[in-house]
Amino acid sequence: MSQSCRVVVLISGSGSNLQAIIDGCDDNLNANVVGVISNKPDAYGLIRAHHSEIDTSCVIAYKNETRSEYDARLLAAVEKYQPDLVVLAGFMRILTDDFVSRFLGKMINIHPSLLPKYTGLHTHQRAIDAGDNEHGASVHFVIPELDSGPVILQAKVPVYAGEDAAELAERVHEQEHAIYPLVVKWFSLGRLTMSDGKAYLDGELIGPSGYAPD
Repeated sequence: MSQSCRVVVLISGSGSNLQAIIDGCDDNLNANVVGVISNKPDAYGLIRAHHSEIDTSCVIAYKNETRSEYDARLLAAVEKYQPDLVVLAGFMRILTDDFVSRFLGKMINIHPSLLPKYTGLHTHQRAIDAGDNEHGASVHFVIPELDSGPVILQAKVPVYAGEDAAELAERVHEQEHAIYPLVVKWFSLGRLTMSDGKAYLDGELIGPSGYAPD
């Protein structure tokens, strides 16, 4: 992309991945976080955005509102920023197919498991309960099927005997903060694309477990 990639980040909580992306953009003139949107007015990520002088919006769900009605309002809030890339960073809502289709190939998510393992919630405890030797995080393009879009990049951590889910989550989060800004950078440079449900980096097909350098 010849001009700066306009990034909008959707959050629900502390925004640690948001901060990693903001910090990454400080070192990368090809990307710029132009807006942060939360569905929770007390999300600490909004304060992080304010500290970096980034515009924020809060789209709170109304009582008895349908998902489609909510997503129509969310779509209007996102499109106000005219984003090139929409980043989900702990946004704790399942998006409608119509919303996802609007940003197909231009929306990414980070999920705390080695997809396709453990879609959904409680991934760290599920990895421990299964006796897995390794766990991690996956950055993927978002498609209508939950946590099922093509994987772009994964980071793995060992699962240590006797550790609890909180300890494992902390180590996974450290890896998330490393890989998510990198994927945003790839997209901002025009290196990362999605076509026919598959992810490509520099025109080369990315394998099912994400990019793996030789």
